[in-house]
Amino acid sequence: MRVGVIGAGAVGGVIAALADRAGHDVEVTARGAQLDAIEHRGLRLSGHWGEHTARPRASALLHVDRTNPFDLVLLTVKAQDARPALEANAAALAGVPLVVVQNGLGGAAAAAAQLPGTPVVGALALFAASYLSPGEVSITTPASTYLGLPGATDARPAPPADTAALALAERALGALLPIERTANFAGAQWTKLIVNQINALPAITGLAVQETIADPRLRAVLTASMREAVAVARASGVRFETVLGLSDPLLRVFGAAPEPLARLLPRLMARRMGRTPNPGSTLQSIRRGQLTEIDHLNGAVVDAAHDLGREAPVNRTLVELVHRVEREKTFVTPDAVAAAVAAARAA
Repeated sequence: MRVGVIGAGAVGGVIAALADRAGHDVEVTARGAQLDAIEHRGLRLSGHWGEHTARPRASALLHVDRTNPFDLVLLTVKAQDARPALEANAAALAGVPLVVVQNGLGGAAAAAAQLPGTPVVGALALFAASYLSPGEVSITTPASTYLGLPGATDARPAPPADTAALALAERALGALLPIERTANFAGAQWTKLIVNQINALPAITGLAVQETIADPRLRAVLTASMREAVAVARASGVRFETVLGLSDPLLRVFGAAPEPLARLLPRLMARRMGRTPNPGSTLQSIRRGQLTEIDHLNGAVVDAAHDLGREAPVNRTLVELVHRVEREKTFVTPDAVAAAVAAARAA
């Protein structure tokens, strides 16, 4: 197969390397030091899914070849970069099945609206990938990737082209890494959004995910932000899909339990990650001097709450603190984080 990957960062780099190892004709987009490294040294994969040095074709944009079009393209850029990336690569995407691997809510639906002639599949990567250095990516925690169709329901089935694209993506990607297919993709997005609550605190403090959860002050903040997100989702009528052991019944109990008891859930999540320090994707962006996608993570909870006429003060504060670190290039102490969140909840 001819496979394109728009955005060969941590997640995109892993998928591109796996596709190359399987013998596919792989082309990736990258920029700056990452592009230079892939062009000159290749793309090095390490970690839980083995080691491999891929030699994909790399450039700023996917090449348009009318005689040999792509069979499948994956969009793996940060949420805030998705629209311009799709616009820049639109000529290579016409009619080609597109898999949108993205955090937050609505990314796949937005891509489908932007490219009406392109069948779109939504994907949620649950594995933890790290960008070690230019041209080097690693799997720190293995897990499945969930596939589904944005907006499809029993009352509104997906177009045949999208259904065929989903089958193709499941078959092609399933040969590379663990795949789960879900009919409740919106519910899976919300569950992943709960999982992604672990990203803000490492970006704010500079600590690994496991270290933030081990800190009682930060674990209390994480628990509060997760419970706030669960409450917003429930008020929106969401039925959580089971992802990484987080199910609809479990999250409902978590949202209603006394807060000291609820703090056990983050501990269980940390245990599933293992001992390899997981910086989280948001801290990785901070370390590379890039803008984060926090507005599409905790910010998505804030926006969903506003749509309901509600407030989400914990998530709003975490968004503000991440943006503060982006501006000031200085991490915030756990005591200061806890104080800011406490003040927001009391206001």
